Amino acid sequence: MQYIDVVIDNKSAYTDTFFTYSAPDDVEVGARLTVPFAGRHKAVDAYCVSTGVTPSFDVSKVREISSVDTARSLSAEMVETAMWMRRRYGTKYIDGLKMFAAGGKKEPERRSRGGDDIIAPDYELTSAQMNAAERICRAVEERSGKAFLIKGVTNSGKTEVYMRAVQKALDTGRTAIVLLPEIALAMQVAERFAARFGRDAVATLHSGLRTSERLGEWLRIRRGEARIVVGPRTSVFAPLDNIGVIIIDEEHEGTYKSDHNPKYETVDVAFKRARNSGAALVLGSATPGVVSYYRAKTGLYELIEMKDRIGGSEMPRLETVDMRREIRSGNTSVLSRELAGSIDRTLASGEQVILFLNRRGFSTQILCPDCGFRMTCPDCNITLTYHKSSNAAVCHYCGRKFPLPGACPDCGSRFIKYAGAGTEKVEEEVRRLWPDAGVARFDIDTASSASAASRVISGFQKGKTDILVGTQILAKGLDFRNVGLVGIINADISLNIPDYRSSERTFQLITQVAGRAGRTGGASRVLIQTYDPDSDVIREAESGDYEGFYESELLHRSIMNYPPFSDIISVGVSADSEEDAMAYAETFRRRLLELRSAPEGAEILKARLEERRSDGRPRAVFLIKAPQGSRAGYISEYMRFRDRMIEMKAPAFIDIDVNPY
Repeated sequence: MQYIDVVIDNKSAYTDTFFTYSAPDDVEVGARLTVPFAGRHKAVDAYCVSTGVTPSFDVSKVREISSVDTARSLSAEMVETAMWMRRRYGTKYIDGLKMFAAGGKKEPERRSRGGDDIIAPDYELTSAQMNAAERICRAVEERSGKAFLIKGVTNSGKTEVYMRAVQKALDTGRTAIVLLPEIALAMQVAERFAARFGRDAVATLHSGLRTSERLGEWLRIRRGEARIVVGPRTSVFAPLDNIGVIIIDEEHEGTYKSDHNPKYETVDVAFKRARNSGAALVLGSATPGVVSYYRAKTGLYELIEMKDRIGGSEMPRLETVDMRREIRSGNTSVLSRELAGSIDRTLASGEQVILFLNRRGFSTQILCPDCGFRMTCPDCNITLTYHKSSNAAVCHYCGRKFPLPGACPDCGSRFIKYAGAGTEKVEEEVRRLWPDAGVARFDIDTASSASAASRVISGFQKGKTDILVGTQILAKGLDFRNVGLVGIINADISLNIPDYRSSERTFQLITQVAGRAGRTGGASRVLIQTYDPDSDVIREAESGDYEGFYESELLHRSIMNYPPFSDIISVGVSADSEEDAMAYAETFRRRLLELRSAPEGAEILKARLEERRSDGRPRAVFLIKAPQGSRAGYISEYMRFRDRMIEMKAPAFIDIDVNPY
């Protein structure tokens, strides 16, 4: 027998520590156990995090574990990564461990997956593809743990490079993880990998799976039956052993940052797992995030550039349309005359059109022009959006729907105005102007599930849809072959968001959506409708000047002490009263200000009360700008303060989010 430390599977902050038990000598780190706990009649789930422990108390009080579930146990590498997540993000032990684990009680009945005819590659790589593949495959073979950033223009053939890297991992007896920013895109890419490597070799993990389906895939991965995992961000926690390569496609996407507990950054977790396993980490994008490109420029990542498209296709021609002139000339439509004429010509030539607007719904505001009342969500204080399809006012934060007002609730006016345009309104206008064209909409409302998204994508790829109207989901790496025109309805939307990343996001969205055009050769066109054609970001996106954008953005961030020159840590305190929320936030803030070891250049902003969210509890927040290398110290201080609040049974809850979106 030996003594081991375990983490109890319990959400309570009071059990966020190690508990010592006795166990057979063959129990290893990562073992999933059941153990007697407190006064409970039934044993509880737990995970072994340390073996060979020497108890610091009377061993007669140590109880023995009840059972071991070998099928659902984790590896030592997974446990180490979960422990690292606690130090890096201030998470609870169990939150990190459960990211690697699987729920559910019964594995679904095994069915033949079929379709195992493997399709070998039938074309030669370009010189840029060959260079990228050779460098990455060498790192896989050498188990060097190197990280690469592929900066490749849209349709430069990055996916084929990924496949060659995965093939090298399999050839050397190892495994692979391929991450995509959205479930719909992940499913599309998973089919391509299944066609290349066989369906039995590929598994998918995502939130759209039923619990039993997810358990079935998890067990296939854990048993070594599936050696390639393709999926969205949670697939970075796939229970694979001996990882050879981790690929993060469209690495710039904000969906790789988790905004609910545990709040992690996918790239960080992938980097950690790759280093632990000696795996190659590959990040790919036509528009790398500023932080990632900075890391490549400073040597943390090896930069690989792919500057040309494959198959002889040319980059589309980008042009701006000044919407101020359209309004002055009497055109109040969401479509400029130039864009409408281009749609006519594109359809006549047998090509397809994409219209991009990063606002769903019909109208973005419901307001009273007489008194200025604006309809907002009572829980979230977010402006409600009018959805014509459901004839309701919808909160895009919490999802609640409200009936439309017959009159202004403030002044009683019967004149309610619906202002602004969303994808529903654009779709209606397009159907009116081109009644004979096949029109579809692609946003969260029409692609709420993987199957629904696949139907929209398939309809466009097969030519059943002539004009596709959509939101940012269109920018996430989808491969369409017959797009002759892309219209960006309002390029200024993302530029006006109060976020230090707004310029970066605008450049990326314009470039990525534009990249859907002209993939099969021939001339293609992108029209950028804007009310600010003189904006530096709009001009840099129009000319495709990523380097110019990066240099100006990096200078701005250096002056303002934003990432990559710091980490932004958001501290939030929730309580039953505004007084308690502010009191505990201010206490912690003062504690940080008084630190003798505070790093030079650190900034701690004033605390403020947030608008009440869906749970109705007051919440006080403040931000820390932690200079490079100082994040760990602030997180340690947070954990000590949180533990003290727990010991005191404080009437408040504190949490943090590192580099929040």
